[in-house]
Amino acid sequence: MSALVRKLGTSTGRFANATLVRLSEFLSAGYKKAVRPVRDWRQSTTVAIDLMVYSILNVDEKNQVLTTYVWYRQQWFDEFLVWNTSDFDGVKQVSIPTANVWVPDILINEFVDVGKSPDIPYVYVRHDGLVRNYKPIQVVTACTLNIYNFPFDVQNCSLTFQSWLHTINDINITLMRSPEKVKEDKSVFMNQGEWELLHVLSKYKSFSLDNDDYYAEMKFHVVIRRRPLFYTVNLLLPSIFLMVMDIVGFYLPPDSGERVSFKITLLLGYSVFLIIVSDTLPATAIGTPLIGVYFVVCMALLVISLTETVLIVRLVHKQDLRPHVPQWVRHLVLEKATVLLCIRHKLCTVLSRDSDLPHYKENNMNTVRCNHHSCEASRDSERGRLGLALPLRENTPPIMDNILQEISSIRQFLEKRDESRDIAKEWLQVGYVLDVLLFRIYLLAMLTYSITLGTLWSVWQYA
Repeated sequence: MSALVRKLGTSTGRFANATLVRLSEFLSAGYKKAVRPVRDWRQSTTVAIDLMVYSILNVDEKNQVLTTYVWYRQQWFDEFLVWNTSDFDGVKQVSIPTANVWVPDILINEFVDVGKSPDIPYVYVRHDGLVRNYKPIQVVTACTLNIYNFPFDVQNCSLTFQSWLHTINDINITLMRSPEKVKEDKSVFMNQGEWELLHVLSKYKSFSLDNDDYYAEMKFHVVIRRRPLFYTVNLLLPSIFLMVMDIVGFYLPPDSGERVSFKITLLLGYSVFLIIVSDTLPATAIGTPLIGVYFVVCMALLVISLTETVLIVRLVHKQDLRPHVPQWVRHLVLEKATVLLCIRHKLCTVLSRDSDLPHYKENNMNTVRCNHHSCEASRDSERGRLGLALPLRENTPPIMDNILQEISSIRQFLEKRDESRDIAKEWLQVGYVLDVLLFRIYLLAMLTYSITLGTLWSVWQYA
């Protein structure tokens, strides 16, 4: 080798004293880049690799594709690229074109597209034959993305490095650093995007396709978590506010029409809200995120609330045209339900049930039917019952009969009006009690649903 070095050192011209030129000519003399760089073909070439995640560029849930930007490093020993540093002015390492040396055919199995990676045309070669190939790569890989827990989802995507052709007898793969250091290394990660890097797990595996030739692979599991603040502010909070307003709407009187219009407005507003946020939710063909189910259930709760309001308003509307509240309804609603719900109420009583007005009406009608000569005593009795201080005469003028008839008609009208009012009060009390009962059931269902979802999302977020 010393003779070859002396021969190369005799170059003339402007490269006569260039040590790196002499070293480059020395290394390229007779070098065959198509041959695996080992003197003993039975010895495998061990390639040490390393991976550092620089940025998460895109997570496409619909196409199940992850785009990342990583710093990839690999190194191996080339037995044909060795020199004595004393022969080349103490040069210990040199950069030479990648196209001039042997490079292992290690690829990523999950590649689905060629990213816009910068071209690094050089590798570093050390005097003992260690070749270091460091380069940044934009990786577009297929990944099974689970969006059920969106926006509190954690994704685990793998990057599998493997020699596409060579078996483990020719090329073996190992880690450049320890798995613990690879797992916790976040020194180059850009931590300002939507996704947060949790850790990078590494695992070595050898496998065989035909139980004859075995291949080596190194799998890196990139575990990332979505930052949910944006989606919480723009998706969850508006929905929660609308549901709170729906609960507040129950405090409007059920016998007024304002509650129906208020809840219809809320339902329309929530429908517009869902149309706006539909583009924000991730869409896949294999599943629906839980937040989509949450929105659908909230819409269903609003519909149920509106239905309950319509039924209560229908119950308390035009009660005076209905008969009295059935006894079993009074017993269940106005007695049992009020005790169960701790509702204070006062049962109204119908005056016509407890007074002698029907008898009075009957007597009055009989008085009207009697003629002037045959029912004198009956008219006197009616005068006394009505408290009329009329003088008793044998010949009572006909105008008195008309007055008694008018008074009886007025009394019947007032009696009927009071009875209608009592019926209306009874149905109104039934409506109020049922409204409170349904409201509490609705509130209990909403609280249970909210606590369940909140617990699940909290567990997933901090898992």
